[in-house]
Amino acid sequence: MSATKMAGGNGLRLLFEEPFYQPVANEVGVFMAAWGRRLPVMLKGPTGCGKTRFLEHMAWRLKRPLVTVACHEDLTSSDLVGRFLIEGDETVWQDGPLTKAVREGAICYLDEIVEARTDTTVVIHPLTDHRRSLPIEKLGVEIVAHPDFMLVISYNPGYQTVLKDLKPSTKQRFIGMNFNYPPAEVETRIVMKEAGIDEARARALVAAAGKARNLKEQGLQEVTSTRALIYAGALMVAGLDALEACTVAIINPQTDDPELGEALLEVFRTFFPEQG
Repeated sequence: MSATKMAGGNGLRLLFEEPFYQPVANEVGVFMAAWGRRLPVMLKGPTGCGKTRFLEHMAWRLKRPLVTVACHEDLTSSDLVGRFLIEGDETVWQDGPLTKAVREGAICYLDEIVEARTDTTVVIHPLTDHRRSLPIEKLGVEIVAHPDFMLVISYNPGYQTVLKDLKPSTKQRFIGMNFNYPPAEVETRIVMKEAGIDEARARALVAAAGKARNLKEQGLQEVTSTRALIYAGALMVAGLDALEACTVAIINPQTDDPELGEALLEVFRTFFPEQG
């Protein structure tokens, strides 16, 4: 008869260096209060606005390991919880990332949770109320979460549809923290720090993004993100001229429509006229 044992690495990430994060309001204080009571947290906001970096910063601040799962439509409950594997003549149980976090007292981050199948997200429900437990049907056990375990999910409300949205019964299990692109002064400091670019060009990038974001009404699915500005700034530091950097880091990833692309280019040309 084959034996059953625990297998696999711990899959936890402990951050030793502080991830740079520039607070915008009282998001650090809110998260710390939620951590104090181990309340599950939902981060809501557009792509590239700093949700993941914020959570990395908080994990570092709290000195807790972090387990991150990038959710997608093929994600199954077994991907989260674990499965049996065959190794030689043994049947080996391998914890999934959620189970690892529950056992070890890590922060488990389910990124873009709305992309996961509904039947998959149901497995997190017992972890978000007074039970703080994870049933593992395949093992016939229910694991009580480590006292330091915390569950955090994120999603982009701009992409939600009737078929792709969290059920209200799931949302109401979390406290909700809204994120958006930061004010110009804060965003400028972020771009300077992250891209290593001078203040003048960082300000020009942020000002151009402020104008470009108005083009969402003209058909852009997503507006210019802070992440994209950082990429553009990094390419400028690497030697690309400003408009080429903006084209490959911001415009090309945002749209395949030639007219929208040209409209975006005109916006950035206004703020980098020497490159026009």
